[in-house]
Amino acid sequence: MAESARAAPPRWLVLAAVAGIGLNLRPFLTAVGPLAPAIRGGTGLSYQGMAWLTLLPMLLMGVGAFFGPAIRARLGARTAVLGALALLGAGCALRLGVAGGAWLIASAALCGLGVAVVQAACPGLVKQEFPARVAPVMGLYSAALMGGGALGAQLSPYVNELAGSWRDALALWAVPALAALALAWVALPRGPVRQPASAPAAPSGRPPSAAGKTRALLRRPRTWLLMISFGVMNGGYASLVAWLAPFYQSHGWSAPASGSLVALMAVAQAAAALLLPALAARRLDRRAWMALALAMQVAGFAGLALWPDAAPHAWAVIGGAGLGGCFALYLVVALDHLPDPDSAGALSAVMQGGGFLLASLAPWITAMLQARTGSFAAGWWYHLACAAVVGVLTMRLDPARYGASFALPAPAGCARQPG
Repeated sequence: MAESARAAPPRWLVLAAVAGIGLNLRPFLTAVGPLAPAIRGGTGLSYQGMAWLTLLPMLLMGVGAFFGPAIRARLGARTAVLGALALLGAGCALRLGVAGGAWLIASAALCGLGVAVVQAACPGLVKQEFPARVAPVMGLYSAALMGGGALGAQLSPYVNELAGSWRDALALWAVPALAALALAWVALPRGPVRQPASAPAAPSGRPPSAAGKTRALLRRPRTWLLMISFGVMNGGYASLVAWLAPFYQSHGWSAPASGSLVALMAVAQAAAALLLPALAARRLDRRAWMALALAMQVAGFAGLALWPDAAPHAWAVIGGAGLGGCFALYLVVALDHLPDPDSAGALSAVMQGGGFLLASLAPWITAMLQARTGSFAAGWWYHLACAAVVGVLTMRLDPARYGASFALPAPAGCARQPG
């Protein structure tokens, strides 16, 4: 027991690893938008083709998240995260030598697979290692994720100008991914995931498999509510990452200036992702803060659609804060629904899986609306409507109903007893 205690990494080091991992999950996406003209010129990709650089990774994040619990159960969270970071680093490094659009899209797919596994494993890991501090630690993870997106958008245009190559600017992000891999190797706890005493057993007496948990969760209406809300809301983030910089470049902005705007949006996301879960931690009912975040999204998209040149920095900050806060709060709410880390992590993975499948369509929808109307404004109106719909769905997330949402059904023929 003493040897096990000595081997346990200190809490601050685990927190640093969580933050370092989060920082690497978005730069490969946010670096693309500010470099869109250079990438289009070098590859011949159209706007619809460029949409695949965001669509495909998010699609794979969604598909991969469904397999995340099984990977975590078989390999353990530590091994799964280490392998995923290696995959992410390899995908970024391969961009150094891409010859055309197809290879660039393939590298985006490799990065998306790595991120999918990390996003499926990290929430359960947080619930396991910080059971009494889930909201603030998930806020740290979400803030780091959004902050990494800011770095990708801000630095990539300058690297492109210094190196004279958009390929170098995209491949740069292999370096922090490998650094996060080294930190995670040292900091993440070793050994199998601790099984909670209260984990439900299958009828045979054995704990349910990861696939069995996923199937059981998909039979619950609450799981679908979380997936749809999370996915429709995150579609706004996917479209802004893909098209905010090209939108303002069409208004005469330079690549570095438009990249700075995307970075500002991501910084606002990070700040809200850190702040709102901490404020919402005082009560289990997070709906008021989620409604605030969704209202900010509505305001941000309305500003982009109606008055894009009046206050672009304000729209980026308001919309980004709404998206970042809502992202983090939905991760927290998913973990709130179930008491043990394994089941809560499985629900979070399923929510992210279905959610990212939906969100992946948003950049393509926005590109199609732009092709039909000649303006990105139609896409901003679309996302404004999406935020309003998610606001209605979010009001159903009453914590008093969390237990009932995932309660086992009564056996057939058994009458419910009074009291």
